[in-house]
Amino acid sequence: MTDTNTYMDMALREAEAALGAHEVPVGCVFVHRHHGVIGRGHNNTVASCNATRHAEMEAIDRMLLDGHTPASMAECTLYVTVEPCIMCASALRQLRVQHVVFGCSNDKFGGCGSVLSVHSDDPSPFPAFSTTSGVRGDEAVALLRLFYAQQNQHAPEPQKRTRKQMELAVSADELLARSKPATTTAHEYYLGD
Repeated sequence: MTDTNTYMDMALREAEAALGAHEVPVGCVFVHRHHGVIGRGHNNTVASCNATRHAEMEAIDRMLLDGHTPASMAECTLYVTVEPCIMCASALRQLRVQHVVFGCSNDKFGGCGSVLSVHSDDPSPFPAFSTTSGVRGDEAVALLRLFYAQQNQHAPEPQKRTRKQMELAVSADELLARSKPATTTAHEYYLGD
């Protein structure tokens, strides 16, 4: 595995941890150019009841608690399974992160080109950052499909999953099984085993 694949694999494991906690499966790792991985995180919006607790924000807060400075974070490359949203892209730009590698696009809230280009649009007092997209994006999408095939037991009126959602979840499970044998399987999440 190349370094990029190794780090994206770590981000995917974080996303799996989010899926296991019934959070939207997004995970990330911050990799410092000299010190390796200095931060990691996954979505925590449901458990915290706070819509801002995205994977990137969780990782940033942990790094600050661990004594890392914004200057050290600026020397990192972020590997994240889904394109950072507008809020996170803005935070990353303010931290002066230089490069972000992401798996799949975020067609509803993406801040790195899918909806807005917060990462590079001017005017901004903060330097732009570069991006690389599509790194193991099929696996990131597969995890999202597994999540959206689940029944939300906490919803006032849980909606039944459509046949199409279930078919997509099965194909997602198969893709994840081929990509990494130890990857979480769909039956653990949407069949209740």
